[in-house]
Amino acid sequence: MEYNTTRGTLQMREYGRHVQKMVDFLMTIEDKEKRQKNAEAVVELMGFLNPSLKIFEDYKHKLWDHLFFMSDFRLDVDSPYEKPTRETYRIKPAPLPYPGHRIKHSHLGHHLEQVIDKAMKEDDPEKKSGFAHAIAHYMKLAYSTWHKELVHDDTIRQELTAITNGELEFTNTPFVRHRPSSFRDDDGFQPSKKKFKGKPGNRNGNQQPGQGSKKKKFKKRF
Repeated sequence: MEYNTTRGTLQMREYGRHVQKMVDFLMTIEDKEKRQKNAEAVVELMGFLNPSLKIFEDYKHKLWDHLFFMSDFRLDVDSPYEKPTRETYRIKPAPLPYPGHRIKHSHLGHHLEQVIDKAMKEDDPEKKSGFAHAIAHYMKLAYSTWHKELVHDDTIRQELTAITNGELEFTNTPFVRHRPSSFRDDDGFQPSKKKFKGKPGNRNGNQQPGQGSKKKKFKKRF
């Protein structure tokens, strides 16, 4: 009987104990050609046991790296990719820099600020007017998405004038469909439809003709 205390280290739990034993067996094969064929078969099995890696473009590269890691980087086979080492396998990537820009109008977002800056630098009056109408439509759409009432065009015009110091103006009315607030409650959730508990065939839940609740009593005749 084999106990856990006598077993070797399980390097990667997602592949299981049997795959770990296969990798250990690969290192005992002396014939290099035979060892190479068996290693390729083990990689195919690892891809079958861990299908979540297939969403990555280079998932085969990850499988070969896992194979070398499970062998403690002592397996001597030819890999179609660069062989990893113990020093380079667990190198952490450099942290991504946190964006340092400050959003002036947080309710509109940073992307709209970039569009506004680009629109204000536009020299063509026709393109500049098109920018203004697109920006006004987005502002009205964002307000309708996060609020329960539809904002008036004068409010959008005043806010756009305040942001751009009067450089951008729109003349057309931005058309935005708005769902009435009666469809949602105070928390913003839409109530579900109520189910009728009546008998089938009757929408109002009333009883069908001839199906009275009172049962007829029959006198027993002797």
